[in-house]
Amino acid sequence: MILIADSGSTKTDWVAYGTGAQPLRFQSVGFNPFYQSKEVIAEALRQEVVPQVPAIESVYFYGAGCADETSSQPVRQALQQSFPMAHIEVQSDLLAAARALCGHESGIACILGTGANNCLYNGERIVNNIGSLGFWMGDEGSGGYLGKTLVVRYLHRELPEEIQERFTVAYPGTDRFLVLDNAYKKPFPNRYFATFTRFLSEHITHPYIQQLLIEAFGLFLSKYVIKHPDATAYPVHFAGSVAYYFQDQLTEAVREKGLRMGTIQKSPMEGLLRYHQS
Repeated sequence: MILIADSGSTKTDWVAYGTGAQPLRFQSVGFNPFYQSKEVIAEALRQEVVPQVPAIESVYFYGAGCADETSSQPVRQALQQSFPMAHIEVQSDLLAAARALCGHESGIACILGTGANNCLYNGERIVNNIGSLGFWMGDEGSGGYLGKTLVVRYLHRELPEEIQERFTVAYPGTDRFLVLDNAYKKPFPNRYFATFTRFLSEHITHPYIQQLLIEAFGLFLSKYVIKHPDATAYPVHFAGSVAYYFQDQLTEAVREKGLRMGTIQKSPMEGLLRYHQS
C-alpha cells in the first residue's frame, strides 16, 4: 500500500491506498521539524499512525517545515524508523499544494492555514518562491497571523466596543499575562493564536471583521504573490482552512490586487491522491 501525508503544524491528513481497495483516511497531530525533534515525531507516529495502516510500501510525506533535505531530516528519520521497509519521500507542503491545486498546469499555489506560503509552479516543479519568515516575522494572512492581529487589537482596546465585549465573553481571563505566556513560554504559539480564527468566523458579518480579513489577505498578496514574475498572467490557487472558510474576503482581496482567482481547496489531499494515482 501507498501512504500519503499532508501535514501542517496543527494536524496531518493521511490516506493509504492500494490496488482495488478503498482509500483509508485518518488524521493525526501535526508535525513540523522546526518545533519537534525526531524522537517526538517518531513517538507520535508510533501512537497515532502505525496502528492504523497495514504493510506500507511507500510513504509520500508533504509537510510544513520540510523545505529541503536538511530541514526535513527529523521527519524523514522518524518515518524511516516507523516504516523501516518502505520507500520514504519527504517534500514540502508547498509542493503538495502546487501538485494538488495545479496538477500539471502552470499557476501560483498558496497555502493559508495555520501558516502561510506561496510559489510559482510550472506544471512540474516549483520555479519561484517568495519565502515566508515564519510566525514571528511573517505568515501574513495565516490563521496564526489573523489570531495574533485580533488578540493584539483586543489587548490594546482597538476593537469596536461590541466586538471587544463579545471577545471578553468568548475568552474570559484572556489578559496580557496569559497571552504572553502562550506566546513566549509555551510551544506552538502559532497554533495558540490560530485558535482565535473561530471568533472571526463567528462574527464574519461584522464590517470590522471583514475589513480585518481583507487587509490581512491583501498584505499576503502584496508581500508574496504579486512579486512573482508575470503574476497577473496566472491563476492564483489556495489551499488551507483559512482560505476555505474566509473565501469571500480572500476573493475580494485578490480582486483588489488585480489578480486572477483560481480554485480554493480546504485540503490538498484529494488533489494529491489524484496526482499519485495517475
